[in-house]
Amino acid sequence: MTTPYGVHSAWRQLVDLIGRRRVPPATRAMATLRAIRGDVPPPVRAASARALEFANPPAPLVRLFAQDNISIAVPVLRSAQLTSSEWIQLLPDLAPAARSVLRNRRDLGPPVQRALESFGSVDFVLPDGVAERGEALTEVVDRSAGSIAEPSPDAHNPDMDHSDRITAAAQPVAPPAEGDGPFEIAEVVARIDAFWRHREETGPIVPSAPPPAEEFRFETDEKGMIRWVDGVSRAPVIGLSLDLSGVTDGSQVDGVAAGAFRRRAGFSTARMMIEGNSDAAGDWLISAVPVFDPANGRFTGYRGTARRPRTDERAEPMRAPTGSPAESLRQLVHELRTPTNAIAGFAEMIETQMLGPVSDVYRQRANVIRSEARELLGAIDDLDLAARIESDALALTPGQVALRPLLVTISDDLAQLLELRGSMIALPAEDITVTGDRRAVERLLSRLMATLVSASGLGERIGVNMVTESERRVAVSIDRPKALADYPGDSVLGIDDEREDSTLLGTGFALRLSRNLARELGGSLVIGPATLTLRLPAAVTSQVGQAI
Repeated sequence: MTTPYGVHSAWRQLVDLIGRRRVPPATRAMATLRAIRGDVPPPVRAASARALEFANPPAPLVRLFAQDNISIAVPVLRSAQLTSSEWIQLLPDLAPAARSVLRNRRDLGPPVQRALESFGSVDFVLPDGVAERGEALTEVVDRSAGSIAEPSPDAHNPDMDHSDRITAAAQPVAPPAEGDGPFEIAEVVARIDAFWRHREETGPIVPSAPPPAEEFRFETDEKGMIRWVDGVSRAPVIGLSLDLSGVTDGSQVDGVAAGAFRRRAGFSTARMMIEGNSDAAGDWLISAVPVFDPANGRFTGYRGTARRPRTDERAEPMRAPTGSPAESLRQLVHELRTPTNAIAGFAEMIETQMLGPVSDVYRQRANVIRSEARELLGAIDDLDLAARIESDALALTPGQVALRPLLVTISDDLAQLLELRGSMIALPAEDITVTGDRRAVERLLSRLMATLVSASGLGERIGVNMVTESERRVAVSIDRPKALADYPGDSVLGIDDEREDSTLLGTGFALRLSRNLARELGGSLVIGPATLTLRLPAAVTSQVGQAI
């Protein structure tokens, strides 16, 4: 775990193994997670927490995530299945925001609910800043109610309590005289206990399905998200977006509504399908008109209506067309990257003896596996980059990039390959700055240099020269190895590599990828008889308009 990648990989692998109960939450493993948690970025920790949702993690791992930031802890807190004693033991160590998540759960037993109620005086106090401004703190818990209000019929679902179905209705209790009788909250606790005893004896009562609605009205915000409905249950409709065309799972709309939303135009009888068992479930035909702010003309959303289709109409959303070959390749790359990362992570855990002592032979094999997995990940990244370029999905962030520091870093990374080939890289002394996405420029130079070094021979020198051709153009010339002399011009792009190479995809593929990436950056790659010339946009100052 000497590198950030190693720390992230160890975190993901340990969380996955312990969370799915493939290894016990041993003291050493939990201590390792606590030690490296500060070095793992919040997005990685949040992704690990989401992966544990409904995975039934053990109590020590739940405690680790529950004490993290509330945005990270929520997926674990709302789905973890612990015993009542484990929850009660964990509650004092949680922040008020974490305990508020547990208060919204309906599957926790009465002992846990009573334990949560005991924190009311602490969790419901206003922040210190309010008290410093002189505002009086008020008691939040209402102790004046002597009975529980009857829930409305619309509030029932199979997982909620149904206290109105209890046959033994509680009798109203007269308020006790001052200084005499039990405290009023005890009556509420007694009724809750009576309900749980009755439910254990008779079992939960499943409410009947509501009759389907025939029509409803809705309004959306400027992002196409439905924010208001009337005439149907809110839960299955609120939050549904008009820009969900092509989604294959869950509630969705067809391309008519999605296309009209992108044009800010009205639409009629677009198809919508809502999943579930509510009164809104099923097929709908929706029509809506755009709404604009009369003061400034800004688009504010849609107002529309929905109705059930007639017997002579069809309301099924149209099937999404089959993806392009580039999109299929990107999906394949994603499916390859996941197991490769897992293999690399397990190999590093064996090599570093994270789960216990390992013999030297197995540690050496794990080191070889990790090195080969890293090379395979590089090839997978190249395939993903090629697919993104092909499908116009490559996102670039313009900026100023100094070339010489990048080349020095790349040369250091290729030191082992240079030693194996017996060649060397000669870098220029001067530095030139170009305009482009830093990650894309770094990947372009690293792929190009690795390809040329892999084709070099014993005693060869690969020289790199940089020059400013004009105010807006920089040229980087790199010497061609002698092994490529038999391939004049662009014929080198069609090489089928049959010997060892630093990339798994071959010299021809790497050069074609470099040329296409250079075009995406606004430059070009010209293959000459003795050199490869890479041209990139020069960085220009805003004050004088001169190339740096």
